[in-house]
Amino acid sequence: MLSWIVPAVISFFITLIFMPNLIHYFRARKEGQMIREEGPSWHEKKSGTPTMGGLLFIVAILIADLLGGVVFHALTPSLLISLFILVLYGLVGMWDDSIKLFHRQNEGLKAWQKMTAQIIGALIFAVVYVNEGFPLAIKLPFGPDLHLGYGYVLFIVFWLVGFSNAVNLTDGLDGLVSGLSVIAFSAYGIIALAQSQTSVAMFCFSVVGALLAFFVFNHKPAKIFMGDMGSLALGGALATVSILVHHELALLWIGIIFVCETASVMLQVASFKLTGKRIFKMTPIHHHFEMLGWSEWKVDTVFWLIGLVTAITGVLSIVH
Repeated sequence: MLSWIVPAVISFFITLIFMPNLIHYFRARKEGQMIREEGPSWHEKKSGTPTMGGLLFIVAILIADLLGGVVFHALTPSLLISLFILVLYGLVGMWDDSIKLFHRQNEGLKAWQKMTAQIIGALIFAVVYVNEGFPLAIKLPFGPDLHLGYGYVLFIVFWLVGFSNAVNLTDGLDGLVSGLSVIAFSAYGIIALAQSQTSVAMFCFSVVGALLAFFVFNHKPAKIFMGDMGSLALGGALATVSILVHHELALLWIGIIFVCETASVMLQVASFKLTGKRIFKMTPIHHHFEMLGWSEWKVDTVFWLIGLVTAITGVLSIVH
């Protein structure tokens, strides 16, 4: 039990103790979030809020897991590749955030640049995954596994790139992604414990610990945002964990809000291009509910509750 509790506590306190310093640093340098012009008008007051808070919680997770891995002899390929994806996708997001801050605009990396970096990271993960002899099959909810052979590599790329961007799209309200990620990583941490995958559980709960501390500063009104650095890292790591515990498709249910946020954007774009009409008032879908008059707290709370229900039911369907 200590093998996953201790790293969670370490990541929690590192984030909690040093986040005020990071906020002060960014404020002193006047480096804050640039709010997109097409977003809700009332979000303009968020402009200037420090971003890239993901920097600290990624470092906290990295320190906690490396220490825990050494102390509890859990420095496995699963743990190391999870940390690799967290850090690499975080660096991609950091590059994106840095461009936005430097040019004082809301446009960072070009889509192809971001996608290329994400694909490279996914392919590196795939090489390690195949080399370690993990199953090249997708776990189906009902029925036998779907064996894909080396076609599973394409699934890995699609899964990591897809979910990293899904979490990134969801990160539009104070505290929304922090809360949803705590729920999703907790769910997969429990699944990993049930499978005796100690290193994966350690990783999941160190993420939970860091995000609980980050939430103290990220809930409405947010003192700091996680930025693309944090959201891309969390999405990529969540997809990685779902693959390592061999319950990939369960993420569609456990992370249903991320799925709905992405689907809303895809449907909106498709509808507008095909018919010239919009399905939603604004996407991602959390903005649609804001346009209906919901407060940020209401959207957050409802989405967290939905995520909690799907996470609990998802875990119960897997862990008997």
